[in-house]
Amino acid sequence: MNPMPETLTIKRPDDWHLHLRDGDVLLAVLPYTTRCFARAVVMPNLHPAITTVAAAQSYRERICAAAGTRRFTPLMTLYLNDQFDVAQVKLAKASRIVHAVKLYPKGIATAGQPGVSAIERCYPVFDAMQEHDLPLLVHAEVTDVSVDIFDREGAFIDRSLEPLVRNFPGLRVVVEHISTLEAVRFVEAASSKVAATVTPQHMLLNRNSLFEGGLRPHHYCIPVLKREEHRLAVLAAATSGNPKFFLGTDSAPHLKRLKETACGCAGAFTANSAIALYAQAFEQANALHQLEGFASFHGPDFYGLPRNEDSITLARKPWTVPVEIPVGQGESIVPFRAGHELAWQLME
Repeated sequence: MNPMPETLTIKRPDDWHLHLRDGDVLLAVLPYTTRCFARAVVMPNLHPAITTVAAAQSYRERICAAAGTRRFTPLMTLYLNDQFDVAQVKLAKASRIVHAVKLYPKGIATAGQPGVSAIERCYPVFDAMQEHDLPLLVHAEVTDVSVDIFDREGAFIDRSLEPLVRNFPGLRVVVEHISTLEAVRFVEAASSKVAATVTPQHMLLNRNSLFEGGLRPHHYCIPVLKREEHRLAVLAAATSGNPKFFLGTDSAPHLKRLKETACGCAGAFTANSAIALYAQAFEQANALHQLEGFASFHGPDFYGLPRNEDSITLARKPWTVPVEIPVGQGESIVPFRAGHELAWQLME
């Protein structure tokens, strides 16, 4: 048996699903992403949501200003809703800064944002996106309260996603943050136009982790963590070398006081430790040799962008995830796995 490596060098990765927020939170969290990743697909669910190319350009300028001298390219997205202007699709493709449109079902995302009430209402938008080859990023969960929360991903695939890819075979679709065996099977069986992002939390934890010695609000994300059989299916898909699966942290910062409350926000902030978490998951699966493809190659290949030329190095050097990360004046964010020791560390 070959000894475990003490260092691992891979081409610089990208994050294909990231929340950066705005203002003080943006300033606090962005350095963790730019330290590791060359590019990131930035989610548009601000208040107000980013629904036009002009708004995306303005947000991009704020991100680039916050990045300072770091070489980092934000890949912008537009927020789809029932009133979305189909003319924005052509503008987005021509802009060269907007790389996708994001679909949140109504009621799934941050409170106060409309999302899409019925996916069929957006078929004219999908037709234009197919024509202009602009990818659709999908939060694949129904919001029907009669459906158990642990079954909502599978229900969305059956009700909405399968008809969508059947009716628009030329549309590139990314199923975001997959969390179930059903999602893995759907993506594997679909055409090469369909891919998926995978988060570290859905590879490393199952739903028991929500109740480790008590209620764990910083393990609460959407989609919620699932049974062990689903975690194992997601882990196997991500570490298989299949180019349909690639890195998307879904790192979602929320202030500590908004997570640790009677009705806490969904989201795990992983940007500060993401690549170490992925290395841990790949090592557990005896698949460290597949990490570079998942993190650095599959995403740009799907999006039709060049692979990064420079590299990063991870070392087997234990470190402890900070308990809190300061934000602005007197606020903080609690990162995923706060206070836990991780075996791999990103080296400068």
